[in-house]
Amino acid sequence: MGCCYSSENETTEQDPDERKPLIPHPNPVSKPPNGTDWITTSVPSARTDEQALLTSILTKTAQNIIDVSAADSVMMEQHEYMDKARQYSTKLAVLSNSLPQKKALTLPSLTSQPHQVLASDLVPYSDVQQVSKIAAYAYSAISQIKVDAKEELVVQFAIP
Repeated sequence: MGCCYSSENETTEQDPDERKPLIPHPNPVSKPPNGTDWITTSVPSARTDEQALLTSILTKTAQNIIDVSAADSVMMEQHEYMDKARQYSTKLAVLSNSLPQKKALTLPSLTSQPHQVLASDLVPYSDVQQVSKIAAYAYSAISQIKVDAKEELVVQFAIP
């Protein structure tokens, strides 16, 4: 979690308080909010790869959920809040300065002498008709393209 340019496997030297959440989890080893039991680690070794993958997805999701209902119970001193805000602003400024800056794109200049282009003769009407005819053929060809669905592109799966 964090910056959209970061990754979980990124190994850089970081401040230990950087990963510390603003709102600590009120009871990290208790039951999940929906009342179901956590999946225990003493599951038989016969579970399939799908179950292992589902378990890892569920635990990652449970770790990444922020319980906003617990925000009222945890009070943070104003100076702590201001320190965190200053720390995040500093880190954000460092990261944004390290990104490559994009230059604003300008409109392309087709000619250095536009007055000569505007004063030149008009495009012949036969050329305009030919371009219109080709555009109509292209539109007709594109409108006749059809996609035959052979299988579903999106597959729904149920999470127990």
